[in-house]
Amino acid sequence: MKKKVLSLLLSAVMVGSLLVGCGTTDTSNDNAGTTADTASNVADNDASGETPAASASGQIVGVAMPTQSSERWINDGNNMKEQLEALGYEVDLQYAEDDVQAQVSQIENLVAKGVDCLVVASVDSSALVNALAQAKAAGIPVIAYDRLLMDTDAVSYYATFDNKAVGTLMAQYVEENMQLATAKEEGRSYNVELFMGSPDDNNAYYVYDGIMEVIQKYLDDGVLVCQSGQIDFESNNTLRWSQETAQQRCENILTANYADQKLDIAITAYDGLAYGVRSALEGAGYKVGEDWPMITAQDAETMACKNILSGHQTMSICKDTKILAQKCVTMVQAVLEGTEPEINDTEQYNNNVLTVPSYLCIPVAVDKDNLKEVIVDGGVYKAEDIGL
Repeated sequence: MKKKVLSLLLSAVMVGSLLVGCGTTDTSNDNAGTTADTASNVADNDASGETPAASASGQIVGVAMPTQSSERWINDGNNMKEQLEALGYEVDLQYAEDDVQAQVSQIENLVAKGVDCLVVASVDSSALVNALAQAKAAGIPVIAYDRLLMDTDAVSYYATFDNKAVGTLMAQYVEENMQLATAKEEGRSYNVELFMGSPDDNNAYYVYDGIMEVIQKYLDDGVLVCQSGQIDFESNNTLRWSQETAQQRCENILTANYADQKLDIAITAYDGLAYGVRSALEGAGYKVGEDWPMITAQDAETMACKNILSGHQTMSICKDTKILAQKCVTMVQAVLEGTEPEINDTEQYNNNVLTVPSYLCIPVAVDKDNLKEVIVDGGVYKAEDIGL
């Protein structure tokens, strides 16, 4: 209880200085796509960027990341390693390059090495059940990072962003900026296609649910029309969040359904998918400033920020990896020191075996109007990194 009170006091003191990371935004900017409730909770991210006091324990933390093909996972791994090493921990950072069996072997090797704690961002968590059971048998605590570890009782805690809020923010951005609430009475309708995440990543379902809770009514009343009919997750998901798969699917959709009409909105669940959609649109002759559709995404990678500035992508959801890494590091430290980590959700994330105590960081929507404030002034990237 003392730690919770202290945490609340520290958060209150730091609200005025939340200009580091994606925890800051101008709540008066309607184009940011954030709700007042979300903005008021941004302080929960504790975006100070400060690492907890060093413990110099000499213990080993194994960190298993899915791939280096995505900028965000490189940043996640680097931030995690830097912050853990600042505390005195030895870090064994492994990348599986989206190879399921490679990650299984990496985790088994980390268990055999005798690491003191495991942090796992899975490629396909269903394939990790046996390896995680080995970790539990060896007394190694496991923390799920960003992606929930499913079908196992070996996971102790989960650090992530509020994934349903990610989808909600995307859809609210579309709703507000396309003025969907008044479209029916004004005789307006828009063609929309969805490009969702990977079916082996539990987060993808939460993002999809957040999106559909906002747009379903507009699909029902004809304000939004999906010409391909691919509204359900089973038909619009993208295995491994693949840019190439999204591009090919978009090309097929445009050829089959948009020969004599235009796509107005592409709701994609990740920047990489938006890149694939961009390539397909360019191949089909779409041009920025003429008939380019609204494109949503998440992660606010440097390329996505450049695309937002050039008009090739409309918005993204910023999830500052420094914040997420910081929260996970405090979990690692608490577990290894025998204390209770900070948790703000004990109900939402059930992995089919247990409901995993979680800390959910708050995502922030960014577009050309608040990109500098959130991304540059917030310390996520330098201006020159994104072409400002």
